Amino acid sequence: MKITTSTPNRFQLSAKPLVALLLALPLAFSACKNDDDEPEPEEDNELITTVTYALTPAGGSTAPAATITWEDLDGAGGAAPVITGGPLALRANTTYTGTITLLDKTKNPVANITEEVATEKEDHLFFYDPTPAGLLTVTRTDRDANNREVGLVTRLLTTTAATGSLKITLRHQPGVKDGTAGPGDVDVEATVPVAVQ
Repeated sequence: MKITTSTPNRFQLSAKPLVALLLALPLAFSACKNDDDEPEPEEDNELITTVTYALTPAGGSTAPAATITWEDLDGAGGAAPVITGGPLALRANTTYTGTITLLDKTKNPVANITEEVATEKEDHLFFYDPTPAGLLTVTRTDRDANNREVGLVTRLLTTTAATGSLKITLRHQPGVKDGTAGPGDVDVEATVPVAVQ
């Protein structure tokens, strides 16, 4: 009786490593996926902790200037915002020129976001909403390169004595700004008390 022994051929010896290599290839390709295939992330909203609205009487009025600051250092959902200089004390039947200053106090040194918004006017739009509706009339007087209003500079008109509030909202509208409040996201929303005397 003849006994034969079989010797594995070269293909049989390398089959297991080859299968392992083939199984690992998809993982390697997915790990090295080109970042260009990913969609571009949307522009981030600005972080704004502090909003200051400064009003100067216009047209030779002897009314005093008024300034109010809204500050929320820990963001939405934390402690209530702190209001300094409130209520915003205005004189009845008076026109004011208003300017907004925006800061991010989480940075050191403090970041002046007003400059960033001014540079990117085409992507930003302020809204000024008084309560009650007839308390004030606020008009945006600055414009971007597309001749759309911005709201870093405003004209505010008071009428009769009354009290209420003013909500100041900055919307971030990169590439979609059309003059309305619909597009984009809210960068900051600050509500301050107002007293017209």
